[in-house]
Amino acid sequence: MKCPCCSGKPYSACCEPYHKKEHNAPTAEALMRSRFSAFAFPNGAYLLNTTLPAKRKFHSQEELQEWGEINQWVKLEIVNLPAINQVEFKAFYIDSEGKEQLHHELSVFQKINDRWFYVSGTFLNDN
Repeated sequence: MKCPCCSGKPYSACCEPYHKKEHNAPTAEALMRSRFSAFAFPNGAYLLNTTLPAKRKFHSQEELQEWGEINQWVKLEIVNLPAINQVEFKAFYIDSEGKEQLHHELSVFQKINDRWFYVSGTFLNDN
């Protein structure tokens, strides 16, 4: 099975080892890809655990799980890597009403003790 993150690799050789906690994502981009895949499957626990601990109070595992479940995650496009800790991406999905949606974001990540975490994101307008 190909990985949902659109890397072109099999899931077992891409995001699955991160989801199974066999390895930590080595880069901010790898973490971004693994988080997209965690929405696609969905895996709310992984999404919460890869959020910066100081920011977890703004999220819940249940909400993250539900966001993954109610949407169909179609495609991830990495647009730009402006810095070692930033990833600009476009996530394409179909919402619960069957409408195609685009989530365009510049995400910021932080590395602590050789482990990357999602910190925050800025929504970018495609108009």
